Amino acid sequence: MIRVVLDTNIVISALRAGGFPGAVFDLAMADLIQLCFTVAVLAEYEEVLGRARLRLPADKVAKALNRIRDKGCLVTKMVKVGPTACPDDPDDIIFLECAEAAAADYLVTGNRKHFPSIWKNTRIVTPREFMEKEAGAIH
Repeated sequence: MIRVVLDTNIVISALRAGGFPGAVFDLAMADLIQLCFTVAVLAEYEEVLGRARLRLPADKVAKALNRIRDKGCLVTKMVKVGPTACPDDPDDIIFLECAEAAAADYLVTGNRKHFPSIWKNTRIVTPREFMEKEAGAIH
């Protein structure tokens, strides 16, 4: 099964607009791909999704977080990545750490400029790129 890590912006976009981010999120929730997360990544999701300026309904956020916990794979192995891996946004390092620890195939993000194009064996892609590369193989 394809293992993925989702940047927070993908989860936000999935809840707000759907589109390609929603399609990737839905694949994970349907157990067609394996969503991987760490405690740090889940905490980031919770903190950001709860921001008032996003105006996401609290019940929708709670449901999404519960689905992530239920359907996703909690990665407990710890990997440390240096700050130079994400110089534009050091807060994104947690996603590279998760991807490496999970041996994820993909890290899906809307902010590719914040990441290298590949990290260890994980390809960094946009939701559109992920769907174009993998959707046919998943179904």
